[in-house]
Amino acid sequence: MSNKERGNYRPHYYAIQDKKNPELYWMIPISSQADKYKGIIEKKKKKYGKCNTIVIGLFAGKENAFLIQNAFPVIRKYFDHIHTIQEQPVLIHKKLDKLLVENLSEVLAMYNRGIKLTFTDITTIRTIMEKELENRKDIIT
Repeated sequence: MSNKERGNYRPHYYAIQDKKNPELYWMIPISSQADKYKGIIEKKKKKYGKCNTIVIGLFAGKENAFLIQNAFPVIRKYFDHIHTIQEQPVLIHKKLDKLLVENLSEVLAMYNRGIKLTFTDITTIRTIMEKELENRKDIIT
């Protein structure tokens, strides 16, 4: 996705390398509308007892929502750039990274058991990415 606005790229994504296939990365969209998603998190917690599909955390010094519910897999060739501020990569706190990895793993495990907590068509996108990887290997050999 691309939305260049006033010299800034939007949306931003947090990439997590797949545990089974290191050539796949899970892209988690980051929304600056943290307050909007705090309300959604509270509703999910009241209904289900927890919310592992949205995480509120700091990104570039501001509170943001990490939308695991919209995560999708890609391969490295689709990475456009690393987000920087004053030419320095924006880093995520280790505790936030750990929480995102855990929640993504949980959501994907539930997806694999037939419980769909995501809005994206993970199976179709993963199949396309894996075919691209396979085609690339055919070219190399």
